Amino acid sequence: MNEKYKKIFEPLTIKRMTVKNRVVMPPMGTNFANMDGTFCIPHLAYYEQRAKGGVGLITLENACIDYPMGTNGARQLRMDNDQYISGLWNFNERMHAYGAATSVQLNHAGASAYGLRLEGNQPVSASNVPSKKGNPVPRPLTTEEVYAIIDKYAEAADRAQRSGFDCVEIHAGHSYLLSQFLSPIYNKRTDEFGGSPENRARLTCLVLDAVRKRVGPQFPIALRFSADELLPGGNSVQDTLEILDYFVDKVDILNVSAALNDSLQYQIDKMNLADGWRSFMAKEVKERYPEKVVMTSGNIRDPKQATAILEKGEADLLAMGRGLIAEPNWVNKVASGKEGLLRKCISCNIGCADHRIVKARPIRCTVNPDLHYEDQYKLRPVKNPTKMVVIGGGTAGLEAAATAAEVGVMVELFEAKDYLGGLGQEISRLPDKKRINDFISYQINRCQELPNLKIHKNRPFNPAALESIKPDIIVNATGAKPLLPPINGLHEELAKADRKVFSIFDLLNGMDNFQEFKGKEIVVIGGGAVGLDVVEYYAERGAAKVSIVEMQRELGKDLDLITKLAMMEIVEKYKVNVYTSTKLTQVNKSDFLVEDENGCMINLNFDLGFICLGMRADAPLLPELQAYALAE
Repeated sequence: MNEKYKKIFEPLTIKRMTVKNRVVMPPMGTNFANMDGTFCIPHLAYYEQRAKGGVGLITLENACIDYPMGTNGARQLRMDNDQYISGLWNFNERMHAYGAATSVQLNHAGASAYGLRLEGNQPVSASNVPSKKGNPVPRPLTTEEVYAIIDKYAEAADRAQRSGFDCVEIHAGHSYLLSQFLSPIYNKRTDEFGGSPENRARLTCLVLDAVRKRVGPQFPIALRFSADELLPGGNSVQDTLEILDYFVDKVDILNVSAALNDSLQYQIDKMNLADGWRSFMAKEVKERYPEKVVMTSGNIRDPKQATAILEKGEADLLAMGRGLIAEPNWVNKVASGKEGLLRKCISCNIGCADHRIVKARPIRCTVNPDLHYEDQYKLRPVKNPTKMVVIGGGTAGLEAAATAAEVGVMVELFEAKDYLGGLGQEISRLPDKKRINDFISYQINRCQELPNLKIHKNRPFNPAALESIKPDIIVNATGAKPLLPPINGLHEELAKADRKVFSIFDLLNGMDNFQEFKGKEIVVIGGGAVGLDVVEYYAERGAAKVSIVEMQRELGKDLDLITKLAMMEIVEKYKVNVYTSTKLTQVNKSDFLVEDENGCMINLNFDLGFICLGMRADAPLLPELQAYALAE
């Protein structure tokens, strides 16, 4: 055990469940399940990697307790009848084999139910308020239906216990059914389940009573809730503490989360939120209920921050969701002093959130290429001596080089710059994107551990060297450069020494030259990821006026859901001027001439103008590399 972080590795006993350390894998939807609600083999393998990696408590993703009305997600596990017990039992046997305790989240989606699985039914809720903007309007549940759903929770808890779980978690947050009753945003009822905090708490109270009656006094019950809904008119932390008074004595673990569907960027944390940012909410809950086990979450990546939360008594358990998708071996690496080899989640939210929520795909991870079988490729080394040349030391080049070296290939990597990480390292210079550098640090540390991988920095690759190296494999990973179309005046202005027009690389490679914000008027051409990064940089730091121009009908069309929500929040908060369906026609020294969809010409004056029209591949050596390969 790593003594620096010994608090993380202290066991904790909660009734008859003992958790071997303080790290919890919270429930996260995966879209891995079979269409009939059962496990597939890769699904089990995914959880097994996290159990093998040392996690103390694994909470199985939310399982449907009332099909189809309570379903959540394109492919969701089910436990609404006994036929699912054998699969759940198998899951528990595999997790317990590695010493992990297990829980399962019991959830009814209510108005957040997945539409394509509702079989033509209208979703249900406390009232007729959609669970997020643009969602279908639900119908209010009748009193009889409310009590029938309470029975469903109790039946599912009984199945969980019979399936071998050590605990159950009841989901009362994140815009699901219990949250829809607890929150004044959704609950407009006038009966015994609406109005006062006590009435809004009634359904959760009855669910917890019914579950306790089924599982008995010694079986731990956790409750996940949104401590602060982070929306106007929603519950604040103080409101939630008042509501908790009505049922806190019925639960053993308080899982303190945050946000609703329309504040999703604080539920599935956006990139620029600090490590453990939510722990202040857990602290208030812990101070009010010191006898209860309290769990916190929120971009917890760094073992130092994780330890600090525990040592300060802000929480007793640490939920690491996306962090364990990216790095299943977080616990074992920290325990063995290998913090430098942690593949930390960068909170990009592309494969884990956007794939699942928007695209109905199985989850993936930007920094972890295999969620199911992790390092099994290392068990299949090359059989014959093999040489590989990698040209370019960005994230793609580093990943290719390390992966090949790990299976026995002799690798030489050539990087023209004096640093590694390429565009990823450059983007991480933006204050709100600094997490990206965590991945590059991991890649560099990983490469340094491989004796058969040699890295040459400050060394542009000369194709003539291929004759002496004689590689069997060549990887061309020379990255990208800004897309700069032939727009009137653009190239002329960019070529001037004394200029006000810049590309994204000018900003990233010269941050010291872009530190003036007050009184500055900024115009950004291009409303994709890069352009919005520039808007974020200037708007948050007090620029007098920020404008953004985009040819398509919306900003951030290809962004992941969480980043887009975060960026639109910035656009609204800082009153950014938005010109969509608008194209750039002329670049002048201090203004851009743009044309809107009606053919109107607009002059946008600026102190600084940025051209952010995307990237294109930069592969100047490719013809020579292809010629060499063909000759061989």
